[in-house]
Amino acid sequence: MKKYKIVVLVVAGLGMAGAATLAETKKPNILFIFADDMSYETIGAHGLLDIDTPHLDTLVEGGASFTHAYNMGAWGGAVCVASRKMLNTGLFVWRSQNADLGQCVGDGGMWSQRMGKAGYRTYMSGKWHVPTSAPKIFDVAKNVRPGMPNQVPSGYNRPKDEADYEQGWKPWDTTHNGYWKGGKHWSEVLADDSVEFLEQAAKDDQPFFMYLAFNAPHDPRQAPKEYIDRYPLDRIKVPENMLPEYPYAEEACGKGLRDEKLAPYPRTEYAVKVNRQEYFALITHMDDQIGKILEALEKTGQAENTYIFFSADHGLAVGHHGFIGKQNMYEHSMRPPFLMVGPGVKAGSRIDAPIYLQDVMPTALDLADAGTEGIDFQSLLPLVKGKTSKHYDAIYGAYMGNQRMVIKEGWKLIAYPNIGIKRLYHLDKDPQEMNDLAASPEYATKLKQLSIELEKEMDAQDDPMSSIAAADFPKAPKKKK
Repeated sequence: MKKYKIVVLVVAGLGMAGAATLAETKKPNILFIFADDMSYETIGAHGLLDIDTPHLDTLVEGGASFTHAYNMGAWGGAVCVASRKMLNTGLFVWRSQNADLGQCVGDGGMWSQRMGKAGYRTYMSGKWHVPTSAPKIFDVAKNVRPGMPNQVPSGYNRPKDEADYEQGWKPWDTTHNGYWKGGKHWSEVLADDSVEFLEQAAKDDQPFFMYLAFNAPHDPRQAPKEYIDRYPLDRIKVPENMLPEYPYAEEACGKGLRDEKLAPYPRTEYAVKVNRQEYFALITHMDDQIGKILEALEKTGQAENTYIFFSADHGLAVGHHGFIGKQNMYEHSMRPPFLMVGPGVKAGSRIDAPIYLQDVMPTALDLADAGTEGIDFQSLLPLVKGKTSKHYDAIYGAYMGNQRMVIKEGWKLIAYPNIGIKRLYHLDKDPQEMNDLAASPEYATKLKQLSIELEKEMDAQDDPMSSIAAADFPKAPKKKK
C-alpha cells in the first residue's frame, strides 16, 4: 500500500506545538474531499465491510476517524441539496432551508467566501448541487457538476434475476453516458482538476482551500469493468438487517421514490448483492482517484501544512432494512465517514462523540482564523485537542414531514408522525437496529424520555412541525417557546 508522508511521517510526528509553529509562518491549507451517497461502513480500514479503499485507509491510519458523524436530514427527496446547503451556509436544516442564498452570497457568508476573506485562494471542482453559482464564490471553479450523472430507464428496477442482468444495463457500458459523459469518467476528471489545482497552489504564496466533490458513489454506479470484477458476488455479503420490504416503506419515504426504484420489490439477495457490487466498485475507483490527489499534494511539497478532511453528504442503505436510498433515519443512511488528517491530529485515533458532518465548515474556519459568527454547527477542534469528549447534547434528524429522529446517550428514537408509529433502538447493544423496543413495557420510560427529547430538539431546531402528535408539517406555524 502506498504510504503518504502527509499522514504517516508528518502527521504522526507533529504535535500541537509543531502545528503552532506552522501557523506562525503560514496559515494551514485546507483540502476538503467530499463523496456522495457514501455510508460510514464503506472504508476498509474500519473493518466493517470487505471493501478495497487503500488510500482512504491511509488517511484512517494517519489521522482521526470520527465514527459517528451524521447528516441532519432534508426538507425534500434530494437529501444531497439539504446537506450541501447546510455545509456551505453553516446553518442547521430548517434555518438552512429558509436561508436566502442571494443574501448569504451578498453578505459574503458562504464557506468559500469566508475562507477567501481570511486570505485563502479558493478552488472547487465536481458536484455542487447548491442553488447558487459556484464560479461566483470560488476563485477557481472547473467542471462544476449537477446533482447526479444522467440515469436511463434501464438503470432502474434491476436486476430481477440473472437473465435480466445478462440482458440489461451494465456499469461499464459507456453508451449510457452517465459518469462517462464527456469522454472520461467524472471521478477521473475530478482527480485531474485536483492535481492541476495543487500544482497551481504550489506557486502561490496564499494558503489554499480546495473543495473537491465527487459525484461518486451516487447512482448510476458506473465504474470500469476491472473494478466490477474485483467484487464477484460470492465476495459480497448481504446486510444482516436486510428486509424484502420495510414495514413502513410507503409512509417513510414512498416506494415510488426515485432512489427506491433502483432495485425491484420485494428486495432479493441477488438484487442487493449486484447493487452492492456496483456500489463497492465505484467507491474503489474513487479511492484510486483520491490516491492521485494525495500523491500530488505530497509531490508539490504542501503536505506538512495541510489539513485533509474526507466525508460524504450522507450515507446510503443499498439493502439495509429493505431500503436502497438514503431517505430514512437509520444509521447506514444518516452516517457518512468522516476523517481528519493534519498537524496535531493524532495518527490512528478514533473519536466516538456524535457530530454532524457539517461541523467541518466551522472547523476549517477555526483553523483559518476566519471567525464563525452566524454559524450553527460547531468546530471539532476541542474534540481533536482532547479538551472535551462531548460535542452535542443530542443528535437530531428529519425528513420532510414523514420522519423525525433523536439520538441521545446511545439510544435512538425514530418517529413516523403521519401514522403515529415510533421505533426505539439501543444503539450501543443493537448497532444494526434490528430490535425495536418501542412496544416493550420494560422500556416505556426510555421511550417517554426520548419522545420529550425529540420535542425539545424540534423546538431548538425551529422545526416547522409543531409536535409529533400534531403531525402538522408544514400546515401550522411553529409553536412559540
